[in-house]
Amino acid sequence: MDSVRSGDRAGSPEGRPSRVGYLPDRDQTLMKLVVAGPFGVGKTTLIRTLSEIATLHTEEAMTESGRPVDDLAGLPEKSTTTVAVDFGRLTLPGNLVLYMFGTPGQRRFFPLWQDVARGALGALVLADTRRLADSFEIMDMVEEQGLPYAVAVNRFPDSPEHPVEVLRTHLDLHAATPLLLCDARERGSSLDALVALAEHVLDTLPATAAATATAATAATQEGS
Repeated sequence: MDSVRSGDRAGSPEGRPSRVGYLPDRDQTLMKLVVAGPFGVGKTTLIRTLSEIATLHTEEAMTESGRPVDDLAGLPEKSTTTVAVDFGRLTLPGNLVLYMFGTPGQRRFFPLWQDVARGALGALVLADTRRLADSFEIMDMVEEQGLPYAVAVNRFPDSPEHPVEVLRTHLDLHAATPLLLCDARERGSSLDALVALAEHVLDTLPATAAATATAATAATQEGS
């Protein structure tokens, strides 16, 4: 996590500090998080739900040529897919700023995923009970990067319901990995998933960063 002042940002063309209101003039703690998950699981929706700014999306219309590699089973209304990155920002009490980077879920975007994940403190992996097996490859990618992560099972209207204990067994999660149910369209449950991830990141940080991380987690809980 880094502490910066908005006054250090690039100024206006005239050389004066920019006053667009993007960041206030005070010290802030920045946390970069990756929102990952298989194709069509709700990553873009979750970032759009939580972001306090107009989100950046790189969605493109799906084409017939993509059908052999992008399985639309269970996703009859999906017509676009992220081809680069989603980005959103959420400021919480305590001057904690979460930068959320959503990544494409298809394996062919793995080199891009590696670039986006560089410098992240943790990852929130979204899963769908209609196709839980699709989450394994994503979790493998996150673990290969050495990122602590939490899993949020996104509830869709037609997705089967299972107890958390059953889902944990089927996903073969480590006992310490947080697992929650959420609805990416709802701010409250989406924020709960980020709180769980922040707490998990705290548990895995070196002792030298514990004081900063404790303040960050407290701020996240205040914002829930």
